[in-house]
Amino acid sequence: MDYDKIGAEAFGESLRGIGLNLLVRDVAAQVTFLETVFDMKAHQPTADFAIMVYGGQVFQLHQDGTYHSNPLLGLLPENPPRGGGIEIRLYDTDPEIACAAALDAGATILQEPTDKPHGLREAYILCENGYAWVPSRALI
Repeated sequence: MDYDKIGAEAFGESLRGIGLNLLVRDVAAQVTFLETVFDMKAHQPTADFAIMVYGGQVFQLHQDGTYHSNPLLGLLPENPPRGGGIEIRLYDTDPEIACAAALDAGATILQEPTDKPHGLREAYILCENGYAWVPSRALI
């Protein structure tokens, strides 16, 4: 699928399985963070929206204002963390590399890369929108 050219209706009709939409204050800043720290690819980024791809998986960024009639908007906290309780796990990202890039991008490292008993080396990175990004690699 050509995410750079697909229209909104065709894109919506193509979605299957579980979807992830992240509400953010500044789409461009979040795109820059995700591209820089996790080597993601943004498609059709605007001030209001972007299609993001990580490892062949697709998710969306929406600027707060695009949810003007959505029932979730009234639940958004004025101050971070917005995404409290959700971990966005990125199993194909080296935690050391991601943490170094995250520090350069001004993110908060909640937990440095650590070997976990469940067979992963992972870190916790909090972006400015309050989402916890967890770059992980298998302990092999």
